[in-house]
Amino acid sequence: MTRLTRPDGTEIAYRDHTPPRPRQQILLLHGLAGRMAEWDDLVPRLLADGHRVVLYDARGHGESTRRPATVTRAAHVADAMTLIRELSLAPVTLIGQSLGGHTAMLLASAYPDLVRSLILVEAGPAGPSPNLPYLIASWLADWHPLDRATMVESISELATHAYWREWTAVRCPTLLVQGENGTMRATEPTDMLAARPTATHHTVVPDAGHDVHLDQPERLYEAIAAHIRFLKQPSAGDARR
Repeated sequence: MTRLTRPDGTEIAYRDHTPPRPRQQILLLHGLAGRMAEWDDLVPRLLADGHRVVLYDARGHGESTRRPATVTRAAHVADAMTLIRELSLAPVTLIGQSLGGHTAMLLASAYPDLVRSLILVEAGPAGPSPNLPYLIASWLADWHPLDRATMVESISELATHAYWREWTAVRCPTLLVQGENGTMRATEPTDMLAARPTATHHTVVPDAGHDVHLDQPERLYEAIAAHIRFLKQPSAGDARR
């Protein structure tokens, strides 16, 4: 476990698994109320394929600062961007679930030179969602490992904003992974493909809910491995699979 201290005093806990001569650089971003340990099933599979894998606890989560000074979308993006630059991960493949996927999408939009490809697991630009803070507060009512107010504040911007402009600005090859029983809005995947029809692929994982990485880790790995193989094709950034 290593820690990165941000200018606002927030400490970001991360792990860096680096094999000799890594094939790809991968950064894993967990969702709201999650932690990097959620990727424990996926990490050894990616390492076995020869990839460098970095994962971290987002601010307010896990071993990172529990009550950071700010939890804005911009702060989360800046944390991930700093890790990429400090650890020389660019061009990186971002794999993010739920709110972590949203962070990854915003980063790919704002810093296209840092990102080789994007894998969004149950994550997209839809919004606004006015009831979201109330739903999250109710969901976390009995959770003690997390600060509930910090979690609610972390998603406050999603209650009032949609992020379709950022989605259409993404330029790298993208895989959208949806759980068969997930929580994405019914038309969101179709709308995402319509708004950005090139270099985007959509796959649905059977028997999985919102936490695809926990419900069906092997099937998620297979989808990720296929996407990474696709990146080797000369036309990967030019045509939709």
